[in-house]
Amino acid sequence: MEFENDSSSLQQALLSDGSDEECVTVVSEANDNDGNSEQGDSTSMSLSNEEKSVGQQIFEIAIPALAGLAIDPLMTLADTVFVGRTATNADALAGVGSAAALLTFSFYLFNFLCTVTTPLVSQRRASGDEKGAIEIGGQALSFAIILGVTLTTVLLTFSQPLLSFMGTSNTGPEANKYAMDFLTGRAIAAPSVFLISASTGVLRGYLDTKSAFVVLLGANLVNFLLDVILILGMDMGPKGAAIATTTSEWICAISFLLILAGKAPSVDGMLGSNQRNRRIGNSDMGDGNDLEEPLLAASDQGSVTNQSAVNDSSEDLVTVLPTLQIPTWEAIQPLIVASSSVFVRSFMLQISIAGAAAIAARSGGDISSEASSASIAAHQIALQLWLLCSFVCDALAAASQALVADAIGRENQSDVRAVSKTIFAYSLGLGLLLASALVIGDLSGFLLNFFTTDEATQVALRPLLNVLILAQPLNSFVFTADGVLQGASAFSYQAKSMVLSASVAIGSFFALQYFDGTDMVASTTLIHVWYSLVILQLMRGITSVWKLLQVDGPVDLLARNTV
Repeated sequence: MEFENDSSSLQQALLSDGSDEECVTVVSEANDNDGNSEQGDSTSMSLSNEEKSVGQQIFEIAIPALAGLAIDPLMTLADTVFVGRTATNADALAGVGSAAALLTFSFYLFNFLCTVTTPLVSQRRASGDEKGAIEIGGQALSFAIILGVTLTTVLLTFSQPLLSFMGTSNTGPEANKYAMDFLTGRAIAAPSVFLISASTGVLRGYLDTKSAFVVLLGANLVNFLLDVILILGMDMGPKGAAIATTTSEWICAISFLLILAGKAPSVDGMLGSNQRNRRIGNSDMGDGNDLEEPLLAASDQGSVTNQSAVNDSSEDLVTVLPTLQIPTWEAIQPLIVASSSVFVRSFMLQISIAGAAAIAARSGGDISSEASSASIAAHQIALQLWLLCSFVCDALAAASQALVADAIGRENQSDVRAVSKTIFAYSLGLGLLLASALVIGDLSGFLLNFFTTDEATQVALRPLLNVLILAQPLNSFVFTADGVLQGASAFSYQAKSMVLSASVAIGSFFALQYFDGTDMVASTTLIHVWYSLVILQLMRGITSVWKLLQVDGPVDLLARNTV
């Protein structure tokens, strides 16, 4: 759920690794005329605070990012709604809950391709190394396919042991059957999920966020229509939900590949069959230093290979296709270092979420499988609401990441603090807005009746909604702080703080169980799971504040460093 937002900070790290000396810079001749090529290139990649307010910049980045971040939770949420509304008991929703938690863990643990692809492609494109940008994009697509096929194989081969670990052995044979149907149908979507991530990274590297927005919106509409047909019309339950989501994700992935291959048009014309001559650097940002140069000006010198470009109406098209070429260690070292930290952080977060689902599935104890099914069904509904709100907050985090990285790249510490303070104010407003929306949904009874008509599930869900509401301002701050620190390239610190936060949260759960004197009683154990998730977020917030306020830290929010 939070994996895709690290691109701008990685870009800043990569821009300072010395690799610029090896790039063929298309605009170097024009920059040399004013005697300030380095500054001109840096300016072209930054946002102009004189022309746009911080608020405008935030919304221009956050709104398109929201679609890319929300696709999978929206699809899973739609599946949850349709299955919950058509099920006659909690078993179907419980099965979807266990399988969805496993899939969420699997997909998001490795779904960092957008994070690492964006800065690598963007750096090479902006410097005029078109061949390098295309090669990196192709390698990312190839890695997405390999990683996706591997994950699909693992999920299908070890489906029953994995589901048993997620608690389906406690929810009864019917819930286990539903979970197996859902997992089997969704597992084959793994390559498409990773292709979507890598393709989004390539498009962002070419300054195109609108194409991803349109493609992902279309995928959600397809998913909704298929849910209506397969679940409501054909009564296929969780199996129909899985088919609907998997089909829509593959349509989405293929659409991206067609755009990158130059076979379908993009929205902005940056890539695709309708691509046009463009300016090197971030010309759309309006920095006043735009240089009118065709993006393919270097092609006559061999910067674009025949393998990666085609001739269309006497014009070369930039095409990004999967490739088997293995990059050098020097080329991928920044990617590996940052990705390792992101992986550790993501692993601990997903372990916490998946562990919460597994404990919820077992929270019926020896009482009955019906109580256990109601608990996991309630947990699934609450978790999908949590994830949906989190992805809305993550869009704000994407903006904070990009703007903080931009300010640090310009070595303007006052702008770093100004952007951070502004976006934290926005995060407070967003958190209160999300909490208010949940309060209205709770008081009106909409949330309880919208997701399920099962009385036992509704009883288990009601106290979770209260926790969910109170957690929204905290969640919004935590995700925004993540974006600020990612923009400052504090990946290693975030990995360590996540390990600490998850450890405290896990310990708090067992402490609550022990001191409350309960022995896996369904209702009490489930609420303890959610208290622990809030503690996880609280610890993440505390560790983020510590780093943000450090005098010698990358942000120094209180401006105490006068050196």
